[in-house]
Amino acid sequence: MRSRYSAFVLDLRPYLLQTWHVDTRPESLEPPEPGLKWLGLEVRQSALLGPDRGTVEFVARSKLGGRAHRLHEVSEFVRQDGRWYYTRALN
Repeated sequence: MRSRYSAFVLDLRPYLLQTWHVDTRPESLEPPEPGLKWLGLEVRQSALLGPDRGTVEFVARSKLGGRAHRLHEVSEFVRQDGRWYYTRALN
């Protein structure tokens, strides 16, 4: 989760796509809104739901156009060949 947040901060869309599970991966990602500033990530909890499936609850804070925003999400991840891949938001 932290590496994906860092990829959003640095606008590393190829990395985001590489770490997105092939079954749910979009074809491409739109660039961030001009002026978007990421302010921080708080990982609230993580849970294993089995040997190869887990969730991460997080809050990511950003600012755009002078307004603060919060993204609160529970993300699902699956492990394949020893690597974790984002699948979807559960909320």
